[in-house]
Amino acid sequence: MAKAPSYAILGRGRWAKKMQLILAAEGRTVTAIEETRRQASESLPRYVSRLGEAMKARRAQAAWLCVSPGEHVSLMIEAALEAGLHVIVEKPWYGSAEDTARFEALARARGRLVAIHFEYLVHKEVENWRKNYYPGAGFCFGGYFFLGRPDHIGIPAMDNLGCHLMAIREFAVPASQICEITCAYERPDERIVSLQQGGNRIASIDLLKDSERIIQDFLKKVEAALDGAAFPFDLDFGLRVANQLNTYKARCPA
Repeated sequence: MAKAPSYAILGRGRWAKKMQLILAAEGRTVTAIEETRRQASESLPRYVSRLGEAMKARRAQAAWLCVSPGEHVSLMIEAALEAGLHVIVEKPWYGSAEDTARFEALARARGRLVAIHFEYLVHKEVENWRKNYYPGAGFCFGGYFFLGRPDHIGIPAMDNLGCHLMAIREFAVPASQICEITCAYERPDERIVSLQQGGNRIASIDLLKDSERIIQDFLKKVEAALDGAAFPFDLDFGLRVANQLNTYKARCPA
């Protein structure tokens, strides 16, 4: 791509504002669409149409959906794809298998990318795990993700934070067993993943170390995909992560 795409940020919260600043600092043209709530009197087709018209009006090439998960996310993806935009969706992906297949097919038909924002998957040590340990048979994967802030978006910690850990497993060591995953809000920030074999720890990653620019690195990977580079973090990947996480939660309820 000769020129970096311009972005429309959907949302008005803390994360939407942070992404606007990051994209602008990287020299990207970025505009905001803050009125993303469906009005009480607004039909679903009209809601999708309104969002699509707003994206077109801003002449954006990509939509970054900085909103909390919910059924509105699927409607926003539909609006963006129908408007001809690439889409970056924040984790976790709560869409159904049917939604996932439909949007993947629509994206292929339109020649567009739909990406799930799992930023830690571009951490250099996570990429090294994939090189050195993939697919991970015979290993036991574990980790914990603690966030110092309280829950501001109404999502259980295992969904909001645990999906990062499960995404790392799905990307780097999908054949590994799961030892234990622990997640919590309002605890001192710690983010660790580890691999064990025969009861011995053989590798670990402190995800807070060397992570200062992982969002920017994820952006580079997305934009490289627009030029034809491989990009594995699509909706189907997000669905696999969600399914694995749900299986773990059913087996090990909090």
